Amino acid sequence: MNFDLECRDLVKAYGAFKAVDGISVGIPQGSFFSILGPSGCGKTTALRLVAGFGEPTSGDILIKGRSVLKTPPNKRPVNMVFQHLALFPMMSVAENIGYGLRRRGMAREEIAKRVSDILARVDLPKAGDKRIDQLSGGQKQRIAIARCMVLDPAVLLLDEPLGALDLKLREHMKVELKQLQHQFGTTFIYITHDQSEALVMSDQVAVMNHGRFEQVGTPQELYFNPKTAFVAGFVGDSNRWAGKVASSGGQALRVERADGTVLNGIGDQGRALPAGEAVEIFVRPEEISIEPAGTTPLPADGTNQLQGQVESFLFNGAMSRVLVSCGAGAPVSVAFAHDSGIGNFAVGQPVSLRFAPAKCRCFPKA
Repeated sequence: MNFDLECRDLVKAYGAFKAVDGISVGIPQGSFFSILGPSGCGKTTALRLVAGFGEPTSGDILIKGRSVLKTPPNKRPVNMVFQHLALFPMMSVAENIGYGLRRRGMAREEIAKRVSDILARVDLPKAGDKRIDQLSGGQKQRIAIARCMVLDPAVLLLDEPLGALDLKLREHMKVELKQLQHQFGTTFIYITHDQSEALVMSDQVAVMNHGRFEQVGTPQELYFNPKTAFVAGFVGDSNRWAGKVASSGGQALRVERADGTVLNGIGDQGRALPAGEAVEIFVRPEEISIEPAGTTPLPADGTNQLQGQVESFLFNGAMSRVLVSCGAGAPVSVAFAHDSGIGNFAVGQPVSLRFAPAKCRCFPKA
């Protein structure tokens, strides 16, 4: 497979602290790759190493199969869109886009042609003479991308470029960015702490924590088959409980919670979880069914059941939630479609919650 970007055992240390701790990844040509993680996990440091704004302590960075460790930032075939875009307010749109071409010494006529072509590709063909302060937030995003793409980089680096936008515009720009990436065919490396951005736009996502990649996979793999407790808790929403393994049979587990409730689940696929080990249990809200208490008998297939009372409803359009109090601890969240009939339950009504053992994922407690 041809990789536009490879990181091999990349480390960036500040004394004893490792901001980037041995990450290795190959990013296929023409893909949209996101690095997802909380603030301080090392994702921006990793991006800046690729851009050349810092030297790694060890490891290697290859672009198009060639190491760029000794290549200065302005000579690397990459460009970067920053969170605050860094557009020049004293220049017109066309002057902003053509700035890098002028620095390269390109002829004025060729610059004008390239700027015109790139403006058409980002669907702003008549914006060249406008001032930056005459643009909307979404238009500024497209101009920032156009200014990078006119230089024909092998890899475009994007450091949380939607962070300053309001929610509605951010939702719109997620779709637009993916369409632009598909149109240009350039590899995009996207940094974000927002899981929705990563899941919606990406071909692959690396979930980063404490300088390491906990898991790299498609959005579907991360959501439905997390490999660690951190990934299970960070990607998507989950109900999360603590417990101890009561008995173990291969990947099938029986886990006892602090309140004495026993749940059937499946264990960490990386290693066996013996009886007595402390674990964390994760169940997605949409994997839990709800019905009035005592409506139907519990199946004999090991289906988990919790008894509780409806505490409240959280309306959120097409997909809403009901919170159910099941004794001590946080209420259990159950997701449902607005037309499912679940909204007919009354606050305080006794209910039964059920979920399959295969949807109950267990990992060693950190």
